[in-house]
Amino acid sequence: MVREANVKQATAEKQLKEAQGKIDVLQAEVAALKTLVLSSSPTSPTQEPLPGGKTPFKKGHTRNKSTSSAMGVSHQDLSVIQPIVKDCKEGFFTSIVYLADLGVSAGNLADLSLYNEFRSWKDEPTMDRTCPFLDKIYQEDIFPCLTFSKSELASAVLEAVENNTLSIEPVGLQPVRFVKASAVECGGPKKCALTGQSKSCKHRIKLGDSSNYYYISPFCRYRITSVCNFFTYIRYIQQGLVKQQDVDQMFWEVMQLRKEMSLAKLGYFKEEL
Repeated sequence: MVREANVKQATAEKQLKEAQGKIDVLQAEVAALKTLVLSSSPTSPTQEPLPGGKTPFKKGHTRNKSTSSAMGVSHQDLSVIQPIVKDCKEGFFTSIVYLADLGVSAGNLADLSLYNEFRSWKDEPTMDRTCPFLDKIYQEDIFPCLTFSKSELASAVLEAVENNTLSIEPVGLQPVRFVKASAVECGGPKKCALTGQSKSCKHRIKLGDSSNYYYISPFCRYRITSVCNFFTYIRYIQQGLVKQQDVDQMFWEVMQLRKEMSLAKLGYFKEEL
């Protein structure tokens, strides 16, 4: 009888947690869209304009949903999406603003072929990885960033990111609980499921509707989230939600997101992640 009561209690707690997660998803989605809609207004109270009237896109990967849905944000102010790594970007963006004010096009400062491919993509945005613009970024940034020792799991992670069905949650100090027989936890707090290495894993991921959880190290988490940030932004462009930025500003934002993926695949990440 005690065991049956424990099972029922564990099931009820799990259902409550899932319900709270769904509520967080809806709240985060509304907040993210509200922020984007308000940013299209010159008098938006949520953003301070940069010199010359330029407004940067505020990206962010929250602790649970892979991209634009920002699933599972809790105990935070959802009115502003915070960046995953708070590095200093003022110098970089100030230079962009200054050059833009001088009338210098992004196409004169970077890879001209990529810039032209981006402009073509912007005219008819698609998430098809075979289009020239995305194909180059897949080859140079996304594939290297999401290449791990466990290749089969790595492929599943990429597919979940593309489909916006990957969830990340912190590993808390949870009491021992009963779970369904189908639920599997791969890796562990001391072993990364993506690399197979003994690492401290503060987060775990879930792919789509699967009940399996995979523990990941901070290094792997930053690589995943940097790719998610990129997909978030281009998906917003495709959906017509980025209205305040012109095509040059969008291109510079894409380049900044590529920079973050490059840093991630080289192993730069914040320990607190």
